[in-house]
Amino acid sequence: MISVLQLGTIDYATGLRLQQRLVELRKNNEIGDVLLLLEHTPVITLGRNAKSKNIVASPDLLAQRGVEVYESDRGGDVTFHGPGQLVGYPIFDLRSLPSEDEKRKTVGAIEYVRRLEEVLIRTCADFRISTKRICGLTGVWTNPETSTECVGTGALARPVERSSTSSNQNEEAKVAAIGVHISRAVTSHGFALNINTDLSYFDLIVPCGITAKPVTSMAKELGGELAMQDVAHAVTRNFGVVFQTQILWLDSLESLLGPAIGVPMKPPEELRKLHKQEDTFLA
Repeated sequence: MISVLQLGTIDYATGLRLQQRLVELRKNNEIGDVLLLLEHTPVITLGRNAKSKNIVASPDLLAQRGVEVYESDRGGDVTFHGPGQLVGYPIFDLRSLPSEDEKRKTVGAIEYVRRLEEVLIRTCADFRISTKRICGLTGVWTNPETSTECVGTGALARPVERSSTSSNQNEEAKVAAIGVHISRAVTSHGFALNINTDLSYFDLIVPCGITAKPVTSMAKELGGELAMQDVAHAVTRNFGVVFQTQILWLDSLESLLGPAIGVPMKPPEELRKLHKQEDTFLA
């Protein structure tokens, strides 16, 4: 079962601190699998493979726009998080998830990332936005072609009628980014789905270090804003389908942790040095 907790809008440092605490609890089997859904205040994050030159805005411009900058232990390069973007942080123990790969008993790192992509592809399809994977890249991209095709593989496959309402009719654009960290089989970080995001923030960076393809949002593709809660519900439902498990919505952090386990909800003065042993970083 996946417990889902929706946190509203929080700053990046608070989200990172909460993840670190939940990861330790998951490693110790003190909690089950958890999916955090939230929005961040404007922030640029640099993954393990990030190049600082991919932040093209000056410090003065970043300060003017109220954008923080943080280094992160996720995989990948530079990305932006901000209002109107649904961020998902799955804290999962991969050893508890059965694999579709006949050669493996549990989900591996690559299969896990493919499943996150599948959740987001299905979510976009629920809103009649055609999306796909691109070989060699991680994330979810708009599909300029209109067709009825099969979404997913194996037991996850299903036919979906693709709609071509895209404002980027002739080019693929990135609608969701993925970057994860796996330590002792427990995942953290996750995905960012652009829903009503102000895309001008992406002009401050070279998103994920990719210059050849633009960034888009669900609102841009559909020509109007969406209700964030509707998309959050679709994402959660698709997690249940793709990971073949039940979903439990929680109404507060205390419902997950109980009052005896404290999680500091204030930004730390400095980011804690992150453990490097037995870690996997993917984006």
